[in-house]
Amino acid sequence: MTAVCPGPHHEDEVVLLGHGAGGQLTAELLEGLVLPALDGQSGPLEDAALLPGHPELVVSTDSFVVSPLFFPGGDIGSLAVHGTVNDVAMRGARPLALSVALIVEEGLPLAELRRVAGSLGAAARAAGVPVVTGDTKVVGRGAVDRVFVNTTGIGQRHPGLRPSAALARPGDAVLLSGPIGLHGTTVLSTREGLGFESDIASDSRPLHRLVAALAPLGERVHTLRDPTRGGLAAALNEIARDSGVAVEVEEGSVPVPDAVRSACELLGLDPLVVANEGCMVAFVAPSAAREALDALRALPEGREAVRIGEVPAGGPEGRVTLRTLVGARRVVDMPLGELLPRIC
Repeated sequence: MTAVCPGPHHEDEVVLLGHGAGGQLTAELLEGLVLPALDGQSGPLEDAALLPGHPELVVSTDSFVVSPLFFPGGDIGSLAVHGTVNDVAMRGARPLALSVALIVEEGLPLAELRRVAGSLGAAARAAGVPVVTGDTKVVGRGAVDRVFVNTTGIGQRHPGLRPSAALARPGDAVLLSGPIGLHGTTVLSTREGLGFESDIASDSRPLHRLVAALAPLGERVHTLRDPTRGGLAAALNEIARDSGVAVEVEEGSVPVPDAVRSACELLGLDPLVVANEGCMVAFVAPSAAREALDALRALPEGREAVRIGEVPAGGPEGRVTLRTLVGARRVVDMPLGELLPRIC
């Protein structure tokens, strides 16, 4: 008789933290409940959508509920700007404007709200993307955790640049613009008082200048994705699924800072599933790999860009494989649910 390992159990009628984690449970919630209620959507779920009738314009919206509000390398205000600017940029667009909505808990010290708003404004100015409209609501104590932020971004696509999660092709080089795991481990360490935040800081930053640097490569840039919730593992699995390709990654090529590795070993986490807020994955034609790396490394936010893998011809569709340091291969699965809640 063969023993069967039971799969994860969750209540069908209850929303779990994992439903917002960007992994398998999020996909189930979207496909089974949200999209049918909105008449569904054909094609892959991208970081930003093309405006109907205006294919050169893209729009993206996101809500930020990070805890704690302030952490080394950022806070909820700057994170909200960077997250939405980056989602617009991942569709090959130059961000044009932002809207901001604040949902504030009664009793929040005005000094904290002033600090969040100041950081948000400074981040928008530094990115060169103005906040043009917004809204503020105040709710009773306990209705939210201090302050939540929603941002919406509008962007215009760079001429000739048309990346999509469905356009990765066999032979593509897989590039990563910088180290992974910094944001998730910093926020978790700050929240739980683990002490790692003294050695690391969130990588939260805008990535639209990196995308602009890749724009001259045009259609040779096939896919762009910032690996936020669910980390690099989720981003690669989404691309492999939506493009119908296999992806192979070299473990030794993936940059993991020592402090991130130590934190993950202590907590039993895989760095591949830890959230990031300042790096991106690019799938580019093999003829463009060297040019793309040079373009990324020419900017401060991309100076540590590396090639981490490729799309093999004839590989199993939708599968992501890691070639380990000892020469073995292991499948990198889509994360199921919430490993690090309230990260963004």
